[in-house]
Amino acid sequence: MSINQELIIEAGRTERQYWQDIWRYRELFYFLAWRDILVRYKQTIIGIAWALLRPFLTTVVFTLVFSKLAKLPSDGAPYPILVFAGMLPWQFFANALAECSNSLITNANLISKVYFPRLIVPASAVIVSFVDFLISGMILLALMIWYDFVPSWRIITLPIFIAIAFTASMGVGLWLSALNVQYRDFRYIVPFIIQFGLYISPVGFSSSIVPEQWRWLYSLNPMVGVIDGFRWAIIGGDIPIYWSGFIISIGLVTLLFISGIWYFRRMEKTFADVI
Repeated sequence: MSINQELIIEAGRTERQYWQDIWRYRELFYFLAWRDILVRYKQTIIGIAWALLRPFLTTVVFTLVFSKLAKLPSDGAPYPILVFAGMLPWQFFANALAECSNSLITNANLISKVYFPRLIVPASAVIVSFVDFLISGMILLALMIWYDFVPSWRIITLPIFIAIAFTASMGVGLWLSALNVQYRDFRYIVPFIIQFGLYISPVGFSSSIVPEQWRWLYSLNPMVGVIDGFRWAIIGGDIPIYWSGFIISIGLVTLLFISGIWYFRRMEKTFADVI
């Protein structure tokens, strides 16, 4: 008894079912994220403490420089809490850029041999950075207990700003991951972008010290709105939020996310050949 099977080859089928394929390959997404988490912590001497040590030491330095030496205002909050409330989203963003930019290169063997939606690779890298973000949040909780600081009702809006930070990280990460495949020079450019961005973002100080006439220009840095939103939600009280600049930042985050997906999808077909 023979069974006749009909094979249908339809043009553009992969394109139309791309987002469905992402759901079908969700187990690969879990595997890549879990693998990278294990590698990050299992093969280090101090393990999870590494995710706590870096932001903590940076917070100590920024507190000494900007609070003790520069005497900058803390907007009514203990300065270490002010700094760490800005450090959390920035560290998440910076780690995501570093992980995403190299994610496709790191998984070159997988990409060149097996079909799957390549968007899964940088997305899993962002998840790994998000785990660091959650672990680092323990320091913020410890600082609040130490200073006997109780957040206001605004803390319930924090998931909104976390989602915005996630969107910003994913958008820029998609750009850098695709560009790094085409132009390997970006592996040297990304650390510079991260280092430069740290100094032009309000991590160690409040955005309120920026003169009013320059606030809109300063808000062209999308992380300004994200960091201000985190402080507004976590600290509350006298912490202001420049809503016009915040809207500009959100618009830029949205643009980066949509354009990042567009550019990544456009270059995705060439990854297996170029990588």
